[in-house]
Amino acid sequence: MALGRVVRRVLRIGTALRVKTSARLFKTEAHLGVLCRRAAPLGPMPNAGIDLENLESLEKYRSYTRYVQVAEKTNNKEVWWKTYRKYTETEHDHGLKDEADFEPVNIGLPHCRPSRKVEVKERIRVTKQNKNNSDLERATRLRTFRIPLDRVKAEWEKTNGPHHIQRLAEHYGIYQDLFPMAYFVPRVMLRVAYGDDSSAMVHYGNHLSPSQASLAPHVSFEAEENSLWTLLLTSPDEHLQDSEQEYVHWLVGNIPGNAVHSGQEVCQYIAPFPTKGTGYHRYIFLLFKQEVLVDFSSDLLPSPCYSLKKRSFKTLEFYRKHEDLITPAGLAFFQSQWDSSVSDAFLTRFNMREPVFEYDRPPVYHPPQKKYPHGQPLRYLDRYRGGKEHTYGIY
Repeated sequence: MALGRVVRRVLRIGTALRVKTSARLFKTEAHLGVLCRRAAPLGPMPNAGIDLENLESLEKYRSYTRYVQVAEKTNNKEVWWKTYRKYTETEHDHGLKDEADFEPVNIGLPHCRPSRKVEVKERIRVTKQNKNNSDLERATRLRTFRIPLDRVKAEWEKTNGPHHIQRLAEHYGIYQDLFPMAYFVPRVMLRVAYGDDSSAMVHYGNHLSPSQASLAPHVSFEAEENSLWTLLLTSPDEHLQDSEQEYVHWLVGNIPGNAVHSGQEVCQYIAPFPTKGTGYHRYIFLLFKQEVLVDFSSDLLPSPCYSLKKRSFKTLEFYRKHEDLITPAGLAFFQSQWDSSVSDAFLTRFNMREPVFEYDRPPVYHPPQKKYPHGQPLRYLDRYRGGKEHTYGIY
């Protein structure tokens, strides 16, 4: 009797468990059916209009430049699906994008391009003139035709020059250190030359010694007769105490036309003084175009001024103070390294001891000496002479 009750109870529990298991399996299959149900796409799928059986009918790129243009246009096109870039975008708690996601702002002069009709007419006129020039045709046929470099440089300054200078300034970190989150295209060509004979020219990152730049340079640029300009020379790598500060080397404001000597000298010129052991320093000439006369009384320094504390400067703060009246227009810069004239400058002008920076190099590592070195050079033992370890034999 007792055995029969136990058997009936076991069968009842097994039946109940089997029913529950079947129910659970049915429920899981129902959920999978719901998950596998696909919804219609919200828009056209990529490459949906391509005929895979007739690929030869597709338009060819014909050049790498055209391919890059099409790729950039496609990359900037808005799509209905969420791209990888949208998944990886980071935002702050207040819904603002990270500072690195903001594009730099152009604070320079606008580009005034002539009309297309004028350019086409000028091109046609030059083409007709060249076709009627028999000397030019003969020089081209005999391969003796030469174009003057001055003419090439003048054409470069009008067309691609400003953009090339902008790329060089970005490469050297000019905008990053002087105008964070901003840039400008140098539309006005700035020509700076040191020396009486203008032998030391300032280009875009070339090297000049402090001795060559000991006196104020000759600066020239193309300007209208009634225009006003501001010229600044600063160094973002030179400050001895604060890496975020600069030293102003020259500041001339309210320059009429291109006569720099007739402007108001807000800060007297002082030669570069890159400290010993700090490598190359950047020295940047900035040209600002003024709308009207600017009051520089708050920026005026005594003449002469050899106080490094008073010469501490920040280009961004200077621009923000006068941003309604001045606009960056020209740029030129060079690099300089320590020489003997810097020591004299600290001693005679700044009346202070010259700071010298040195690098403590770690000792050269040599593996433990072998008594019978195989395949080593003849002067193998010279590495270990004078040390505390025992030197095996001599050669």
